[in-house]
Amino acid sequence: MRTGTNAIEATKASKGGDALTIRDELPELIARGYDALKKTDKDLLKWLGVFARVRTPGRFMLRIRMPNGFATSTQLRAIAELSRRLGNGILDITTRQQIQLRGFALDAIPEIWERLRGVDLRTLQTGMDNVRNINGCPLAGLTERELLDASPIVYELDRLIVGDDGNPEFTNLPRKFNVTITGCLDNCTHAESQDVALVPALAGERRGFNVLVGGKMGSGGFTIASPLDVFVTRPEAAVVCAELIRIYRDHGPRDARGRCRMAFLIEEWGVPRLRHELMARLGRDLPSGGRDARSKSHADHVGYTSQRDAGLVSVGVCVPTGRVNPDQLDALGNLADAYGTGHIRLTTGQNAIVPNVSAARVSALAREPLLQQFSPAPPPLIRGLVTCIGTDFCNLALIDTKGPALALAKTLEQRLGSFPERLTMHWSGCPAGCGNHQAADIGFRGLQKTIDGKSVDAVAIYVGGRTGPDAAEGRQIIDAVPCEELPDVVARLVLARQAAAAESGTKTDDDGERPEAAADHRSLRRRRLA
Repeated sequence: MRTGTNAIEATKASKGGDALTIRDELPELIARGYDALKKTDKDLLKWLGVFARVRTPGRFMLRIRMPNGFATSTQLRAIAELSRRLGNGILDITTRQQIQLRGFALDAIPEIWERLRGVDLRTLQTGMDNVRNINGCPLAGLTERELLDASPIVYELDRLIVGDDGNPEFTNLPRKFNVTITGCLDNCTHAESQDVALVPALAGERRGFNVLVGGKMGSGGFTIASPLDVFVTRPEAAVVCAELIRIYRDHGPRDARGRCRMAFLIEEWGVPRLRHELMARLGRDLPSGGRDARSKSHADHVGYTSQRDAGLVSVGVCVPTGRVNPDQLDALGNLADAYGTGHIRLTTGQNAIVPNVSAARVSALAREPLLQQFSPAPPPLIRGLVTCIGTDFCNLALIDTKGPALALAKTLEQRLGSFPERLTMHWSGCPAGCGNHQAADIGFRGLQKTIDGKSVDAVAIYVGGRTGPDAAEGRQIIDAVPCEELPDVVARLVLARQAAAAESGTKTDDDGERPEAAADHRSLRRRRLA
């Protein structure tokens, strides 16, 4: 294993490389109280999924592992009860298909863990230098639009990495590590932005996965994952993923934190060396990559999706910006019991799905009060919203995101009228990119802009980002727009996008841009307010 020189590496070294041992010190930390916590204590608690928040001193956020975004009504009710009784009543669905709870005191953590464990949930290894919640298609096993059901592989890998009580073998990575394993044909998990992604592929008649490596959103911007040029079958998929994680653990860079992701190991080694190392560790060769089975479409799974089993429907509801309260979470669980089979699926778009609804009962479900708030047929711009947490609770964020994002979408809907297409708008409050702003039709990255001697909330604007077989990095076209000016600026941008699309269809303009970044965007590009 390479040695590192940054402060986090020193903190891990102080625990013998096993940061999970901070769990044994929790009673002492609780006894000492919040004000006595050192920075290293707060950092180490993140290995347990417990996050001190600078903006809410003395109160913590907990992040729950929910592999593949799968949950049950019992789990949602437990989470809601904890948030209502011990937290601040604010919960968020994240782009990694999990739920974050907020506003807890440190002495409540043991009780929360016990309650969560009782419904088979954990917060372990959801922060810092760990494999984060593993993404998968939320309709895995249900949709006709999949080559194979990959959710059992997601769970197999999660058991390898975390198990019941955490696994020190995978807790001393150079940096965070994102994984998706999906059989979905319609690109619902942003595979090209992951450190490792398994995507559906065919090798002759065999069904399996191609492997992509080295994607990321933060640490310098969107890096599109590279094909490893290997084909793996379902039985070996979790083992291959685990071995790639071990290679990263042993050889990944550990100096400057901003250059410690898997992408930088690949930059140093090259893909051929990584492939050779993987096969050497496996003790066998892997066949070359198969034919990518994915379409170029992008499914968000909002709305009504007929399932593989005749007469059953999955109902995907839009949760604007992913923010929910305990009553809404309770109601979602109750609807899953009343209309489905007690299961709920969370999406990378921060939305939720109630699967296994009888087609005969879909209309009744649509009339339920919760679905007047979380609609299966939302306005297009609301549907395409994704946001990070913003300054509400994140100390890295430079601007508020959730409120302004929703307000902008509503203003644009009123101003521009009906929309002929879905359009994604993703907001990140800082360069870390947690809102995946470079993978959207229009992306916003928060910053501060000085105008007349005063600092105001502003954004850089990106266009043309997408994942999938034709992945492209969203390109910055405007350096800094004050948030109060966004309705005018974005309205012009959307109209230019629509005009270019109407004129040229999928045709690119003369400098290689797609319609979303063509035509009048040149004038917007030149605008420099910074």
